[in-house]
Amino acid sequence: MGSLEAGPWIYAMVALSVLLDVFLPVLPSGVLVITAATAAAAGSGASAGQVPHAVPDILALTFCAAVASVLGDFVAYRLAWRGGARLDRAIARSRRLSSAQERLGEALSRGGGALVVLARFAPAGRSLVSLGAGAAHRRVRDFLPWSALAGLSWAVYSVALGYLGAQWLGATWVATAVSVAALCGAGAAAGYLMRRRGPVA
Repeated sequence: MGSLEAGPWIYAMVALSVLLDVFLPVLPSGVLVITAATAAAAGSGASAGQVPHAVPDILALTFCAAVASVLGDFVAYRLAWRGGARLDRAIARSRRLSSAQERLGEALSRGGGALVVLARFAPAGRSLVSLGAGAAHRRVRDFLPWSALAGLSWAVYSVALGYLGAQWLGATWVATAVSVAALCGAGAAAGYLMRRRGPVA
């Protein structure tokens, strides 16, 4: 990140990582967002009321991550919608996935959009929900608003972790590590709650 902090194109890197990790959940998009937010805290001069120039601005970084998250969800949703037949056949081969898809559809139909928000924090939960909603041909109005809330919540949380961690612990690897651990903790908690709720278990 050291060579990236001075360039505004870090926004493009963050956006691309967040957008693609709906298809490749192994991408460390959350780590990248936190690292960029830590860099922003280091260069912002917040205590002096200065505006950051050489590092990502906090609001712009949050907006970038949130928009990329929603866009990635929608692309996955539309691809699954169009390729629903093939995806349905693949899901049908697994009783667990078939049951999960059915419960997800029921939850979205009942307005259970809190599941979409919760899944955004869980490992691979975003992928399962976005693809599952598309494959089940759930209405856009049942999915997209909740996806927007999920993306914004995740972006605000991730950026806040990096920024506040740097404010409290300094812009060091320790602050980044603590912030990443907090993000992983939220993911583990979200995964546990999803298993207890059952829609995607």
